[in-house]
Amino acid sequence: MRISVEEKRYRLNMLFTISRGTRSYAAVLEVMIEDGGFYGYGECVPYARYNETVDGVRKKILSLKPPFDRTELQSLLPAGAARNGVDCALWDLESKQTGQPVWQIAGLATPLPLDVSYTISLATPEVMKVDATAHSDHPLLKIKLGGGQEDLERITAVREGAPDAKLIVDANEGWSNDEFANLAPSLHRIGVEMVEQPLPSGADRDLVNKQCPIPVCADESCHDVKSFEELAEGYSVINIKLDKTGGLTEALKLKQLALNRGYKIMTGCMLGSSLSMAPATLVAQGAEITDLDGPLLLAEDHEFPLCYENGKVYPANQDLWGYPK
Repeated sequence: MRISVEEKRYRLNMLFTISRGTRSYAAVLEVMIEDGGFYGYGECVPYARYNETVDGVRKKILSLKPPFDRTELQSLLPAGAARNGVDCALWDLESKQTGQPVWQIAGLATPLPLDVSYTISLATPEVMKVDATAHSDHPLLKIKLGGGQEDLERITAVREGAPDAKLIVDANEGWSNDEFANLAPSLHRIGVEMVEQPLPSGADRDLVNKQCPIPVCADESCHDVKSFEELAEGYSVINIKLDKTGGLTEALKLKQLALNRGYKIMTGCMLGSSLSMAPATLVAQGAEITDLDGPLLLAEDHEFPLCYENGKVYPANQDLWGYPK
């Protein structure tokens, strides 16, 4: 067994801004595992919010001493981007070696096309309205917020630009307790259907006593099974991202546990290529919200891209990930 890692940078089609900063490209690591003439691929996105860097994640991956399997990997690396890239590559490798698609190996149903959200980047209300109008054909728009007093104007502007779309908002930990309390009734009035991570992780105990008229989703506060068990009350939805769980293996465990506890599932992503999204489309099957629009924000994508059409994302193709060749 041999592991290699390659850094790739994908240009974005416009500046992407959230409450923590602005980006013009997506920096990813593509992991390749070769074993017995078979090749498996995975992609991970190092994320500064979780103290990850491209170089640091690369070193973690290359510190692994093959051979090992997916089960052994779970104890060799912690949850995070490094384990995600390797775990997804191992799933793809197993598909090539066994002649079975990953969904079948995992005991899942045949994957189907999914309604996919489109993210409206944080900007002025005027710019966000233009963006919303241009993408008003999408069934679901996700609005990036957390920018202070203009947030209500931003939501109103997006609603004006896309009057028929379903709306969810993501504050990326950008609000205070008082800001959330003041905004919540207006979110409900405008027709926002969910708010994602309104308060900073660690400060979300305040959600327990908050009477919010719409569902609240945990993102930064829920990474894997362990953090789910410690999740504050007040959430009814969790956002499962492979770069947080450390791969498809843990993501499927987390999804089943959350469903058993009565939570709804949102499947999200970092800014990555179709290779990042391909395994996540399996987690998204049956989820309440599919937020796997990373490639839609890129000016360039993986050489074997996923199909995005009419507001839907389609399962991976044979050349991309998760199928034998």
